[in-house]
Amino acid sequence: MAESRHSIFRQFAASDWNGFLKGVEKEGLRVDRNGFIAQTPHPEALGAALTHPSITTDYSESLLELITPVCSSTSEVLESLRNTHRFVQQNLGDEVFWPASMPCELNGDASIPIAEYGSSNTGRLKHVYRQGLAVRYGRMMQSIAGTHYNLSLPDSFMEKWQRVLGDQQSMKDFKSDQYFWLIRNFRRRSWLLMLLFGASPALDASFVDGVRHDLGHFDDRSWFGKHATSLRMGDLGYHNNAQSSLNICFNKLSTYTQALDRAIHTNWPAYEALGTQRDGKFIQINTSVLQIENEYYSAVRPKRTARSGEKPIQALESRGVEYIEVRCLDLDPFSPVGVNEAQVDFLDLFLLDCLLSESPWVDDAECKMLDDNFKDVVAKGRNRELTLCRSGERTAIGEAATALLDRLEPLADVLDGWNGGEVYRKALSAQRGVLSGDSQVPSARVIDAMHASGLGHRDWGMEMAAKHQNTLRKEGLEASVQAAFKAASKDSLAEQKRMEASDTLAFSDFLEQYLRS
Repeated sequence: MAESRHSIFRQFAASDWNGFLKGVEKEGLRVDRNGFIAQTPHPEALGAALTHPSITTDYSESLLELITPVCSSTSEVLESLRNTHRFVQQNLGDEVFWPASMPCELNGDASIPIAEYGSSNTGRLKHVYRQGLAVRYGRMMQSIAGTHYNLSLPDSFMEKWQRVLGDQQSMKDFKSDQYFWLIRNFRRRSWLLMLLFGASPALDASFVDGVRHDLGHFDDRSWFGKHATSLRMGDLGYHNNAQSSLNICFNKLSTYTQALDRAIHTNWPAYEALGTQRDGKFIQINTSVLQIENEYYSAVRPKRTARSGEKPIQALESRGVEYIEVRCLDLDPFSPVGVNEAQVDFLDLFLLDCLLSESPWVDDAECKMLDDNFKDVVAKGRNRELTLCRSGERTAIGEAATALLDRLEPLADVLDGWNGGEVYRKALSAQRGVLSGDSQVPSARVIDAMHASGLGHRDWGMEMAAKHQNTLRKEGLEASVQAAFKAASKDSLAEQKRMEASDTLAFSDFLEQYLRS
């Protein structure tokens, strides 16, 4: 029998291991003091959302997205994220930064302002794309927030890994194959992340006003899923019917990009009936199943940083996969920055094991089974009687989760031995505590905290938001860091103006060129 990848990895020396490269993209709504989604424009003190390197917006003008640079340690990425939060909190005025994935109080689509990026063609394209999301799916689902975790392994490790595996491909193709190897196993195990980190079991009644659902009544203003871990990732969260027809294959890069490219160039009758313009204004980029690649919702994505004017598919096809993006993480409402140290360290361990474990291709039958496991944990993961399908058999969720944590222990020992600490053993122990009942899964903590406070989803969220804001404002920023943020905001505003002044094409011509490229 061929030597296992785990065994090969354990033969590395500490000097062969360069650690992880990681980053976080954290979303969150700006909310007024009444617990209602902010109707104000993106604060000028935060710079231009189009061009700022670390502070932008996602779907809504009210939905901030804070981005860290690529970091080489958990402490570095969390300090970067915390500094950005500190700066943002200083410049929110009377507003607060919503801590939960499911939104604050809303009043239908009209209450959710679509993000604005100025008058440049690039800015207008981003706005029209969001208009397209509105006409296709409505704005309510776009008010949901989450955390995206980005991870890659250094080139020095990949070069060594390729040599010991005896692989003869180009480095570009080898890295892409390895990241898809990881992704296949991620899909097999991602249900565990929803159990351990799902933190959106409840929502404000305004989110489901006029919508049929099977949630339980928490109070007059709140609903909750009795056993749910993440309403954000369930049927009330990110979903759409057109995408269910895509059958995106995650087995290798070429089939993945081909399926996305086909979706971007295949008309969908319902979107075709809408057209691309209404009253002389663009309402969507095109009438295809997907306007652009980013419209495809998935728990994980292979990514490559795109160059100016380059589409994500083009970047992947020309230069291969650069990193993977984990997209299924709820905000941790108990953390001032939405994530915590033990979570990040566990994700590193979890994802590395996905790379080192055997990873056969996923066929259609397994794909459906994996989707069903994920959906079941999202909807009823706190039900101890829930069973998951593993290796053709039904297994109790607690037993399945414990088995996955058990398999991570030898790897945690190896990494801690190389690093000279207990970082990964501690991260693993924290999750064992969650499963054993020494502590609670985040979704249970949320429900218990709401009960203990006597508050519904909106008011409990406001209480946590005020607490986090007070903490971060008291911490403040070092003078040099404060000056750097102010300079970045000023520079981003100037860059947006430069882009607007330099455009010569009419937007319709720009869009036509974009679609042809």
